Amino acid sequence: MNLQNKIMLITYADSMGKNLKELHEVLNKHYKDAVGGVHILPFFPSSADRGFAPMRYDKVDEVFGDFSDVEAIGKDYYLMFDFMVNHISASSEYFQDFLKKKESSEYKDFFIRYSKFWNGEPTQEQIDKIYKRKPRAPYIEAKFADGSKEKIWCTFCEEQIDLDVTTDKTKEFIRRTLKDMCSHGAAVIRLDAFAYAVKKADTSCFFIEPDIWELLYEIENVVKEEGAEILPEIHEHYTIPMKIADKGFWIYDFALPVLTLHALYNHTGKYLKNWMEMCPMKQFTTLDTHDGIGIVDVKDLLPDEEIEIVKEQLYQQGANVKKIYSSEAYNNLDIYQVNTTYYSALGNNDDAYLLARAIQFFAPGIPQVYYVGMLAGSNDIELMEHTKNGRDINRHYYSKEEIEDEQDRTVVQKLKELMILRNTHPAFSLDGTIEIQTDGDGLIITRKYGSDSITLKSDLTTYRFEIETRKE
Repeated sequence: MNLQNKIMLITYADSMGKNLKELHEVLNKHYKDAVGGVHILPFFPSSADRGFAPMRYDKVDEVFGDFSDVEAIGKDYYLMFDFMVNHISASSEYFQDFLKKKESSEYKDFFIRYSKFWNGEPTQEQIDKIYKRKPRAPYIEAKFADGSKEKIWCTFCEEQIDLDVTTDKTKEFIRRTLKDMCSHGAAVIRLDAFAYAVKKADTSCFFIEPDIWELLYEIENVVKEEGAEILPEIHEHYTIPMKIADKGFWIYDFALPVLTLHALYNHTGKYLKNWMEMCPMKQFTTLDTHDGIGIVDVKDLLPDEEIEIVKEQLYQQGANVKKIYSSEAYNNLDIYQVNTTYYSALGNNDDAYLLARAIQFFAPGIPQVYYVGMLAGSNDIELMEHTKNGRDINRHYYSKEEIEDEQDRTVVQKLKELMILRNTHPAFSLDGTIEIQTDGDGLIITRKYGSDSITLKSDLTTYRFEIETRKE
């Protein structure tokens, strides 16, 4: 099924029921009209990072099911798959073969060897220039079967070894994998960690132009032949995704989550209005994802002092949101994100939460709703304390029975009604227009297409809102 302008659920294969079959049953029973698409987070065999260290792409992790289960969901909902363009698992046959055979490995060109890349060792100045996720140079020391050791590029965790996207061997792997994904029903392929994929000495090694565009167009050409779309994933200054949007690609709106929190905490839609008037229609909006709430994405969309205020408010007004959960104590050193469910970020307040979702659904783009958010889930402190992983606060495992029980909550029912409205009202066409008015704590958003219009009138202090529809 091709991409549609309908709400996309984001979920792991085993987060709504035990596996893909149960996920499909739950969706068909409770969310047939509320959800149009499903982003199934990585469901391939993986060695780390909840699926984001894939060992291979030609197989579904047996715990979740197989490709027939994925394809069955794809008959009822359009699908998004993840392709980790930047890296592959250290436990993959590719890297393991390289460690075993070194120079005679058929996969040796998959990886970036420090000695070759830097022509020796990088200087401190060169290391300092790199946009890093670790406080040191991004590498692991690989130990080969012959007893030798060598530094190999590794941006993220030690199970995620970077790929050399410039070699013919890797390009062929990318092409084959993308085609395979499309054959199993992917309508959209999300390019995870895309901006890190191109490396060049004496640069930041992050979104390096023009090389990054060459990679993007190469990937687009492959999936276009199969009738699919691509979605580059980039958490950074809003001007980078806007550059991508200017070239006609789909992008994420990762600024909306914090801007919406700011509006609801501080009872003003001023900054939200500015953003909604400048962001494109060809985007996917989020409030919550499998990661935390991104702070870096609102730099310069909110003044620096307002960003600090909203971060403090998150900890003060959110339910069970503590700074320590986004720290080393919980295996989380990503200073750009706060770990919490969106419902708990709003103090588990039903009215504030429903207004946040209404704002998201009226914003430009196609809304994505994370599974915990679809069930208005609170922070799962128990799971997080068990795993000591800060991000698990927002990764509760729901059984089919639990999902059934959650349907009785008023907030879950009202959210479902809003989702169905967003999917069915013609004024939400991506070819339509948007108008935003703010006055004090009042926020009014009108979407129009042809003779249809729909208006959200909201109070950012009481969190009350009403929706009016008109046909001219």
